[in-house]
Amino acid sequence: MSQTDNALLETWTGPFGIAPFDRIDRARFREAYEVALAADVAEIEAIKADPEPPSFANTIAAMERSGRLLARVSGVFFNLTGADTDDTIKAIEREIAPVLSKHNSAIYLDDALFARIDALWARRNELGLGPEEARVLARYHTIFVRQGAGRPPEVRARLAEIGERLAVLGTRFGQNVLTDEQAFVLPLNREGDLEGLPDFVVAAARGTAEERGLAGYAVTLSRSSIEPFLQFSARRDLREAAFRAWIARGAGGRDTDNRAIVAETVALRAERARLLGYPSFAHFRLDDTMAGSPEAALGLLRSVWSAARGLAGREEADLQRMVEAEGGTFALAAWDWRYYAERVRKARFDLDAAEVKPYLTLEGAIAAAFHCAGRLFGLSFTERFDVPVYHPDVRVFEVSDAEGRHVGLFLGDYFARPSKRSGAWMSSFRGQRKLDGDVRPIIVNVMNFARTSGDEPSLLSFDDARTLFHEFGHGLHGLLSDVTYPSIAGTSVPRDFVEFPSQLFEHWMEQRAVLRRFAVHYRTGEAMPDGLIDRVLAARRFNQGFATVEYTASALVDLEFHLLPSADHLDVDAFEAAALAGLGMPATITMRHRTPHFTHVFAGDGYSAAYYSYLWSETLDADGFEAFEEAGDIFDPAVADRLKRYVYAAGDLREPADAYRAFRGRLPSPQALMRQRGLLVAAEGQL
Repeated sequence: MSQTDNALLETWTGPFGIAPFDRIDRARFREAYEVALAADVAEIEAIKADPEPPSFANTIAAMERSGRLLARVSGVFFNLTGADTDDTIKAIEREIAPVLSKHNSAIYLDDALFARIDALWARRNELGLGPEEARVLARYHTIFVRQGAGRPPEVRARLAEIGERLAVLGTRFGQNVLTDEQAFVLPLNREGDLEGLPDFVVAAARGTAEERGLAGYAVTLSRSSIEPFLQFSARRDLREAAFRAWIARGAGGRDTDNRAIVAETVALRAERARLLGYPSFAHFRLDDTMAGSPEAALGLLRSVWSAARGLAGREEADLQRMVEAEGGTFALAAWDWRYYAERVRKARFDLDAAEVKPYLTLEGAIAAAFHCAGRLFGLSFTERFDVPVYHPDVRVFEVSDAEGRHVGLFLGDYFARPSKRSGAWMSSFRGQRKLDGDVRPIIVNVMNFARTSGDEPSLLSFDDARTLFHEFGHGLHGLLSDVTYPSIAGTSVPRDFVEFPSQLFEHWMEQRAVLRRFAVHYRTGEAMPDGLIDRVLAARRFNQGFATVEYTASALVDLEFHLLPSADHLDVDAFEAAALAGLGMPATITMRHRTPHFTHVFAGDGYSAAYYSYLWSETLDADGFEAFEEAGDIFDPAVADRLKRYVYAAGDLREPADAYRAFRGRLPSPQALMRQRGLLVAAEGQL
C-alpha cells in the first residue's frame, strides 16, 4: 500500500477537521511516523539553512509552523495509548518512544539552531517584539538551555542518551501498570459477597462483569470500581484482598514489576540534572515553575503535613471506636478506613453516600458543568452525532460562544474499559492557534466511571462529580485559549499552575444553586432536598485528614526521590519506607500512589518532582474562588471576565504569578488553602 491511502497522512476534510477514526489502520502509525518525522527534519533544516540573519519570523515563527504533521499524528496516537490501547498500539509505543526522544534531542541540542535563537535572545530588546512574541522567544531560549543547548558535545550526547532511555522506561512503566490493572478481577458470586453493597455499587459490579465477559458481579482495580467497594463492602476479607491487589500494582515480582524501572529512572534523572549544573533533579525541575525551588514546594507541603497528620490521628480514633461499637475486635487497617469512614460519616452527619448518589447522575453532572461554563464564559454545547470518534463510548459536543461563533470541539469519554488506563485526564487532538489562520481546538476529557448494566443511568459519587468538574476545568483551559502561537496555547503552562483552572472549576460543583438545579433523583425526578444539601455541604471537610495525608505523603516521597544527588543501587521499597517513617506516616493510611504504580511521576516526566503541584494550585484555587464570594455572586461577570482573560484564555502569555495577580489583584493568601481543607481548625487541636 502507498502512503496516499494512509488516512493518517491525508488532509482531513471531515467535520471540524477531526481525524477520520473510522478509516485509520492502527498498524500504519509506523509509516505515518516515518513520513511525519522526515517532514519535521526537513522543516528544521530549512530554518537552519536560511541565509538571512535570524529574525523572529524566520526562526521562532518558522519553528512554530514546523512539525504540524508530526503533532497531528502524535495527537491521535498518544490519545489512543491512554484511552483505547491494544497490542498493536503498545508495540508501536515501545518502538516510537525512544525515536521521538532522539528526534527532539536532535532539535534542542543542535548548535546551528540554538545559535539563531541565542542571537535573537541577545538582541531581544532591539527587536520591537510585542508581548506575545517576546514571551514565545523567552520560552524557546529557556527550553533549549534546559535541554542542554550550548553544552559541550560530550554532555549533549549523554543527555540525548538519557532522554532516549527515559522514554523507554516511562513507556514500560505505564504499560506495566495497565497490564496489572487489566489482569485483576475479583468475582463477587459467592453467597455473602455482595453484603453491604448498595444497589448502585451492585449495578456497577454487574456492568463490570458483563464488560469482562463474566457471569454475575466483579470488581476491578479501576478507581471507580474499587473505591466504592472498599467504602461499602461489609466483607473485610474481600476488602483486604482487593486493597492488597490495588496497592501492589507494579510490584508483583513478575515481568510487570516496576521497581527496577523506578531505580534506573531516578538515577538517570539525577545524572541529567548534574550534567545541567543542578544539585538534584528536583532543583532542575522546579527552577522553571511557579514555586521556583524544592524548598518552596517542601515548605508548603510541610506546612499542612503536621496539621493533617494530627487530624488523621483523631479521625482514626473515631473509626476505631466505630469498629468496637459494632463488635469488632481488630485494630483498624488500611483496607478498613473507607468502610468505617462511611459509617462515621453517616452517624455524625446523618449522611449516607448511598442516599446522595441517586441524585448525581452522569448526565446531570455533565449538564451542570456545561451550565456553569455558560454562566461564567458564555459557552454553549451542542451534541454532534456526525463526527467520527475513536470508540463508541465517546461523545462529541460543538462548543460555541455567546455570539454563536465556533469555539472548538469537546469530546467526553466517560466509562472505564480494559483498553483504557486508570485515572482521569484532559488531552487534545488539536491545540488552538492563530498563526496562519484561526485554528480551533479539539479537546478530550477521559474518565473511568463505572458503567451500569441495562438501562440504569450511571451514578456518580460526590468525588466522581468533582473529578468530572476538575477535568472539565482543564478542558475549558484548552477550549478558551486565545493566543497566536501554539507553544504557549491552552494548558502549556508551568505544572504547578496548570492545576489552578481545573481545581478552581471544582468549586462550582459544590454550590447550593448548582446542586438544587442539577442534583435530581434519577427515578423520581425530584431535586435534592435542601436538608440533604445542607448535610452534604456540612460534611465536605469530613475525612480531610486522611485525604490530605495520603496525597501529601505521595508528593513528599516524590520530592525525596528526586532530591537525591545520585541514585546508584537504589532500593525503591526501602527508600519509600524510610521516607514514610521519617514523616511519621500512619500505618492505617497508604500513599495515594505507591511508587511502583505512580504513573504521574514515572510513566514519563509529567509530574516528576512536581506532584506537589496539586496542593500549590489549591492555594490559588481556594483564594481565587473567594474573589467570587467577595463579589457576592458565584457567576459575577466582572470576576469571570478577568478569570477568562488572564487565566483560561491566556495560555502561557505571562509568568503565572503575573497572571494570577492580574486576575485577583494580588498574590494568593495561603490561609485560604488552610480554611478550605479545614486545617486551620485542625492545627488548633479542634474537631
